[in-house]
Amino acid sequence: MHESAVRAVPGLPAAVLFDMDGTLIDSEKAWDESLVGLLRWLVGSDTADLAPEARAATLGGSLATSLAIVFREAGVEPEPELVEQGRRRLVDRTGELLTQGVAWRPGAQSALRTVRAAGIPAALVTNTGRYLTEMALQQIGRSNFAVTVCGDEVPRGKPAPDPYLRAAELLGVPAGECVAVEDSPTGVAAAEAAGATVLVVPCEVAVPAGPRRVLRESLVGLTPDDLAAVMHRVRAGV
Repeated sequence: MHESAVRAVPGLPAAVLFDMDGTLIDSEKAWDESLVGLLRWLVGSDTADLAPEARAATLGGSLATSLAIVFREAGVEPEPELVEQGRRRLVDRTGELLTQGVAWRPGAQSALRTVRAAGIPAALVTNTGRYLTEMALQQIGRSNFAVTVCGDEVPRGKPAPDPYLRAAELLGVPAGECVAVEDSPTGVAAAEAAGATVLVVPCEVAVPAGPRRVLRESLVGLTPDDLAAVMHRVRAGV
């Protein structure tokens, strides 16, 4: 993560703040595999699985939140030593899967190129910790972002606004002048709480409409004019 002086492009967002998991790369599936593996380890069963509502609750959440959900589903008391063992297992397995490479979300690569070519500063804003984010950045490309903010680098992760507020602070722009790109209700809540306009591209779960959000099926064909239109629609309340 580094600070960078940026200048807003007239008529366009001051910056575009990209979520990572489920928005740029299809890593939610890697997280799901790791979480189910942790659940099975905790209960001693090769067939245990997360309930649909528990699985949905982990999407876009922090590591601590996801761990708490798995322990609850397993019916196991979250003793500190056991939680730490579970955390290490979860991080290690997810890291293995990330280093193998994961699929890009549709249109994500071209969207990053489009934003960069338009001269709009971009940030990566993720609930994933720095260790795993650095693994993912080997695929996504660090050069696509002026700054990166991880969930373990702010006081509170999403759905709190802290990650987005920190990204805007590092970029030196108001969060309210930015477009955040998110896929999950948790991430959308964080971006909205920070005051950003949100371009919602759902992945694993549906995201309802809201006054500060514009829904889009995918990032395929995203243009700078689309980003400007997103801000206009929210400001105009249409």
